[in-house]
Amino acid sequence: MGLQAGIVGLPNVGKSTLFNALTAAKAEAANYPFCTIDPNVGVVTVPDERLNQITALVKPKSTVPTAMEFVDIAGLVAGASKGEGLGNQFLGHIRSTDAIVHVVRCFDDPNIVHVSGSVDPVRDMDVINTELMLADFDSVDKRVQKIEKAAKTSGDKKLRAEYDAVKKIHDALAAGKPARSVDLEDADVPIVKDLHLLTSKPVLYACNVSEEDMQKGGNEWVAQVAARAKEEGNLHLVICSALEAEISLLPREEQPEFLASIGLEEPGLNRLIMETYRLLDLSTYFTAGEKEVRAWTIHRGMRAPQAAGVIHSDFERGFIRAEVYNCEDLFALKSEQAVKDAGKYRVEGKDYAVKDGDIMFFRFNV
Repeated sequence: MGLQAGIVGLPNVGKSTLFNALTAAKAEAANYPFCTIDPNVGVVTVPDERLNQITALVKPKSTVPTAMEFVDIAGLVAGASKGEGLGNQFLGHIRSTDAIVHVVRCFDDPNIVHVSGSVDPVRDMDVINTELMLADFDSVDKRVQKIEKAAKTSGDKKLRAEYDAVKKIHDALAAGKPARSVDLEDADVPIVKDLHLLTSKPVLYACNVSEEDMQKGGNEWVAQVAARAKEEGNLHLVICSALEAEISLLPREEQPEFLASIGLEEPGLNRLIMETYRLLDLSTYFTAGEKEVRAWTIHRGMRAPQAAGVIHSDFERGFIRAEVYNCEDLFALKSEQAVKDAGKYRVEGKDYAVKDGDIMFFRFNV
């Protein structure tokens, strides 16, 4: 699955520093607005210790983790929806993403200019969220005007259904509410999805703090962001972009010792990736054999044929059955044969909802 999260925020909040740490890419990070002119895309592997454990037991020739993309998008400012600060260009880049990682400045540093002159994370969140809603409203309003007359007079049920769905979103945005706040009927979901609305995407607020506050677990500004995120039904986490950039430059074998020295168990980037994964309601299944052990990303609860289709469309089209066991059984029993002997190896059909951690082998015929 090609999943993508856009990293957004005001200028100078630490977006590009975080992106550089995430992907080891060379997005320019400078102390002035709009230094990131083009979207930078980086592919990151999803950390999953289970993949290493499966590899140790199966001993394949190769191991392939699952991955997702992060897009570093230039700093937005008030008026972005009307083109301020090259805003329209960057808002367009966000539309193609599945989720938004909204970096919020929760640190004070006189050497790093704040575009609004002071640190106020809730105000900053409101600036970005307002711009996203204004951009969505402009898009939806044009759509409503285009189809309203025909929807009401033509008798076309499909067009009427589209109008009703879009009008719900239009009214919510007009009231200052994001598209994700609208309770849609099942039939409305694909209609609204085709609009690629910015405010329909789930949001993870990344509270960028100083190293000192990272070790303390946050500060007053983080508490404010957490309260707002909870109110919106979104997620938040605490991270120090500068520290993550430092960690990412260390050889992998030296990272645990460095993390322990500052009281952390793992890089904050691991948590960021996994929280984004959780935000999108994703899970992982594995394929395991002598040639390859591989992790695959699916939406939680996906049925077996659709999960097979993530590997190849032929697998879904010609799906016959899935042979399944869970990685926890492998860890306990140490081999696939032992799993079979214990009666933990199962055959599942088209209605099987794949569980996180399943190890699967698909039978298909095209």
